[in-house]
Amino acid sequence: MAANGTGNGTGDGDFSLKETSPNIGNGGVNGGEKLTSSFDLVEAMHFLYARIVRARALPVNDSFVAVKIGSYKGRTKQILNSNPNPEFHETFAFTKTRLQGDILEVVVRNRDNPNEEDIVGKCKFDVAEIPTRVPPDSPLAPQWYRLEDRNGVKIGGEIMVSVWIGTQADEVFSEAWHSDSASVTGENVVNTRSKVYLSPRLWYLRVNVIEAQDLVPLHPNRINPEVLIKGFLGNVVVRSRISQTKSVNPVWNEDMMFVAVEPFDDSLILSVEDKVGPREECLGRCEIKLSQVERRVLPGPVPSLWYNVEHIGETGEGRRFAGRIHLRVSLDGGYHVLDESIQYSSDYRASAKLLWTPPIGVLELGVLNATGLMPMKSRGGRGTTDAYCVAKYGTKWVRTRTIVDTFDPKWNEQYTWEVYDPYTVITIGVFDNLKLFGAGNENRLINDSRIGKIRIRLSTLVTSKIYTHSYPLMVLKPDGVKKMGEIQLAVRFTATSMMDMLQKYTEPLLPEMHYISPLSIYQLDSLRHQATHILCINLGRNEPALGRDVVEYMLDVGSNIWSLRRGRANFERLVSFFDGWIDAWKWFDEICKWKSPVTSVLVHIVCLFVVFLPKYCVFSMLLYCFVFGLYRFGLRPRHPPHMDIKLSKADSALPDELDEEFDVFPSSKSGDVLKRRYDRLRGIAGRMMIVLGDLATQGERVKSLLSWRDPRATSLFLTFCFVSCGVICFVSMKLLLTFLAFYVMRHPRVRVFDIPSIPQNFFRRLPSRADSIL
Repeated sequence: MAANGTGNGTGDGDFSLKETSPNIGNGGVNGGEKLTSSFDLVEAMHFLYARIVRARALPVNDSFVAVKIGSYKGRTKQILNSNPNPEFHETFAFTKTRLQGDILEVVVRNRDNPNEEDIVGKCKFDVAEIPTRVPPDSPLAPQWYRLEDRNGVKIGGEIMVSVWIGTQADEVFSEAWHSDSASVTGENVVNTRSKVYLSPRLWYLRVNVIEAQDLVPLHPNRINPEVLIKGFLGNVVVRSRISQTKSVNPVWNEDMMFVAVEPFDDSLILSVEDKVGPREECLGRCEIKLSQVERRVLPGPVPSLWYNVEHIGETGEGRRFAGRIHLRVSLDGGYHVLDESIQYSSDYRASAKLLWTPPIGVLELGVLNATGLMPMKSRGGRGTTDAYCVAKYGTKWVRTRTIVDTFDPKWNEQYTWEVYDPYTVITIGVFDNLKLFGAGNENRLINDSRIGKIRIRLSTLVTSKIYTHSYPLMVLKPDGVKKMGEIQLAVRFTATSMMDMLQKYTEPLLPEMHYISPLSIYQLDSLRHQATHILCINLGRNEPALGRDVVEYMLDVGSNIWSLRRGRANFERLVSFFDGWIDAWKWFDEICKWKSPVTSVLVHIVCLFVVFLPKYCVFSMLLYCFVFGLYRFGLRPRHPPHMDIKLSKADSALPDELDEEFDVFPSSKSGDVLKRRYDRLRGIAGRMMIVLGDLATQGERVKSLLSWRDPRATSLFLTFCFVSCGVICFVSMKLLLTFLAFYVMRHPRVRVFDIPSIPQNFFRRLPSRADSIL
């Protein structure tokens, strides 16, 4: 596969983005347009498939089948009911380019006799005579074959087999045993397979705790209990504040927010707690089944209900009435449950399917290959990598198969997603599989290593165009940023309706409930952690499981933790935004100083044009924007944006800054290290405090113009306003604006640049509330 990076890369050094020309879609593609067809974004990989269905009339009861070609050999799993007519239903796939022989052997062996020389029977297939089958052709029908002994003599048993040459487009591809992971055996084979996962549909559960009545304290002499509410949903616990009404009839009127997962089989448990010193005593509980909770799609009132609170004894018996609690409980389907960072979100749809709009397009991703991957672990005394990819967009997660023991894996797998909003991001992560050679219990405790991550925003892609690029895989570690290799992707975003897609640019980003009844930043942060926890549990129940480490890495968990590196990067982005305004101010200052008399005269003429012909001024500005935009079309970006180490300050971050960024929360450091970081943070916060104070001072000075805090300043300002009213009444506004503009741009001979102007002097003398700060 060629990688034509010369002249097409963006960035510097090894971290650049390179355009490639893979042999996809039955021909070379170099970023051009192409009609959509199945699996046209990946290179065709040919496999020799052998499907073992069943056997009959075998002379042994406990048998298995070994499929062998050259040094590659796969075997079927152990069947539960041993009999002479076993059912297997397993498929084996051998990469055709790596075949080491011309004969495929299907051998039936006795499980009780592991001797390689003793076989029950076998059948052979000449690879050159095996037919080719490519979807949408119907699957080849399996046939019965008589078994032979080692001498080629027919014996009594038969085996049903189908053998064909196919591609990765075959239906059995994802479930087949693959020769490129032949060293993985037993129950770990499932961890090498590709898989498509669907996130469960999540809803926000709102519990409005209004009040409680007739609570029964555990201690009869406690007449002023400090009551709070604890909510339990699964493994999540949410606490309310302590009621300000310290009595047996407390009042809260507070919202408690949870994330619930369909099909709502769980129950919400609310515990009424009395805080006695450092302890919290349970006064009683009530249980609410989520299946009985009202589902709210649109904003509107939810009826309030009274629920009985029951106290349960320590032994679980002896329920007794312990009061009542007044609640409004609803499942709010009008919100989008945020499980990702908002700026990197891949979906903005509401939880309720009733509010979904039709899809506006289709996203297709071809995961081609990776090159130059770094050794991630040691096996057999040498470094190795067992790489697989995970891609997430919307509620659909995909995982490629694991390519064992290679630094240049080839996947060539293609996936599609429905697109509902162009302002979304697809995330592709590459991981090293560490769950291939351990026991089942050990694998659950092992985290797969991160190799790198790619983000592609759909709104930056031209519709119907195939983008083929090699993306650098980067990982930021405490010792600095490190390139882990490159991954080659093919991406295409196809719009089903251009008008519907353009209409999306006029609609709110999030569903209406986020604006009509907004959630606080703290609530959103808590709910995002709850959603991530639920996704980790659900995706971890699949085979192969997506581990918590993989899910959290794909969802950018912990991205809001303090990082001096990211702070510097964001500050530079802000400075870069203001650079244009600063340059414009410097240019205008040069006009006022008449450094170029010709330019200054032209600006005076433009000023007269603006004052006396304002209609044509607006017309000219809009026309300029139109023409300049057309001019910039030829200079438009040709590549999707990718992670920039310079913009991220990853190449210039100091070791101590990176060590702080990777520190846990709360910090695991102590002593001088923690003191040094705290002092550094105090210095940064001190400078921010001064800037915020200066901004507040300027705003308060404006307010003080009419406050009479400084009576002489207010009198002067009122006099100026009154005189200005008279001047405006008798003098044309156009003449006033012309005089003002010419006065500001007056020649240096009639101005003094070193002395501040009268308005500046007056404004700086105005009072502010800074004098009242202690």
